[in-house]
Amino acid sequence: MDRKGSEQVEGRPRSGVRTRGGSLAPGGVVGDGRYRLLAQFGIDERAGAHLWRARDGQLRRDVALTMLVGDPADAEAARQARRTLDRAAHAAKFAHGGVARVLDVLSLGNGITSSEGLLGIVVAEWTKGSDLVDLVTTKPAPPATAARMVQALAEAVENAHQSGLVLGIDHPQRLRLTPDGKLRLAFPGPLPDATLRDDVKALGGVLYLLLTGRWALPGGPSAIPAAPRSPSGRVVPARSLEPRVPAELSALAGRTIEDGGNGGIRTASAILRVLDQVAEAEERTQLIQQVGTGESDDRVDSDGGIWTTKKPVKDAARRRKLALGVTVLVVAAVGILAWLGMMAISFFQDDPSSGGPPVNVAESTTSAPPAEPTEPQSQPPPEGAVGDPVAPASIEVYNPEGVGDNEGRTGLAVDGDPGTVWRTDQYQQQLPALKPGVGLIAGFEESINLSEVRIEADSPGTKVEILVTDSPDAPLADTRKVAETELSGGQQEISLDQPVQSQYVIVWITELSGPEGKFVSEIGELEFLPTK
Repeated sequence: MDRKGSEQVEGRPRSGVRTRGGSLAPGGVVGDGRYRLLAQFGIDERAGAHLWRARDGQLRRDVALTMLVGDPADAEAARQARRTLDRAAHAAKFAHGGVARVLDVLSLGNGITSSEGLLGIVVAEWTKGSDLVDLVTTKPAPPATAARMVQALAEAVENAHQSGLVLGIDHPQRLRLTPDGKLRLAFPGPLPDATLRDDVKALGGVLYLLLTGRWALPGGPSAIPAAPRSPSGRVVPARSLEPRVPAELSALAGRTIEDGGNGGIRTASAILRVLDQVAEAEERTQLIQQVGTGESDDRVDSDGGIWTTKKPVKDAARRRKLALGVTVLVVAAVGILAWLGMMAISFFQDDPSSGGPPVNVAESTTSAPPAEPTEPQSQPPPEGAVGDPVAPASIEVYNPEGVGDNEGRTGLAVDGDPGTVWRTDQYQQQLPALKPGVGLIAGFEESINLSEVRIEADSPGTKVEILVTDSPDAPLADTRKVAETELSGGQQEISLDQPVQSQYVIVWITELSGPEGKFVSEIGELEFLPTK
């Protein structure tokens, strides 16, 4: 669905935007004459970023241009543009399939002249596929498809945040849908003040957009209607607009978008866990419905393709055929077993010797009636028995007196892999010289009756306290200590004297490991175990 010429598209600026050096129109050249403009794909008005497809005259390939339009004499605009360019240049080292690779960054005096009316250009590889805005304005995506699409983008965000990078995905015209059905950041160049939290909120916004066709964050394109809001100002749940949306997926989008309140989702890793579960469950449900009724979903193309790009995915038809074959085999197996059972019964009934010894009914028998078999009584679990670990819905740095340590790596503490670690910053002075402590706060879908916390860490000497609270933003004075220990290395179990009901649990480090002047602690894995 690429743009050609200067065709007017609803909700998008007409090609031919005036700048100090002339106009940005198809056929024009920028970047000291190297890039010839082909088609415009939108504007991120928050930064004056014009999004174009262009042709690199030197390397003879198509590229994506994020052009920052503005007056070079405006000192503040120039400063903001430099910040965006610096962040884009830093992201050039990041490689992931969910993000177009940054090829070059042009600035005033370095590939751009003041006469062009541009403050900078981010050059990225061109992303083949479909325009996201065109797709969602046609019809919302099926829930399972939407979950899988956002899943690919969330993986890119998670990897970028682990490297301390902000991607800037919070504008739908910066995204494209690849031929294999995955969302990709096609026009890199994060806003100068964008944060890690903005990326996570954008994942919720994109999911909401795919499910409803509405944009729930500020600064969206005019081609997409804004999401409705309740009298309290909160975004109306996706399920209220599209009843077919599963409750879990609707809640995930809403809790990711909203800033305040309990149970908010603030990390891409937490989003990934929920998306994978919901997508698999939704795909199973759709498959069962299609096999049972012989009817296909109205969101599935007539040739078996799933809502994605111009090249449909054929997996739906193959899955239906496979499920139908399995069903036939199961029915046949049940029929054979039933026939064999009837034959066995008939054989024993016809055999005289199978009836047991003859009984003389004239003789009186006084044998006691057979005792009824007694079923073993299931024993209740012993009081205080520990159940299976409960995965938190969110995990963040808890540092009430400043910026958190390694905020982009918190998900590594609950990813199921002890080899990936979250670690504190390195301190020259031992705690509490600079601050009382640092730690991680885990939030759960609902309160759990916490009985034990398991910590796997190679940080002997680290002193840890387990705190509980009812709010993710509670000051340290409002938390309650329920256990403490000193880590010795490897996996360590911290049992509470009495189970405690709480929705938020803080693993609070009050003393770090390491030699003098190089104090640092790390956590490889956390598990939270309730009572049975």
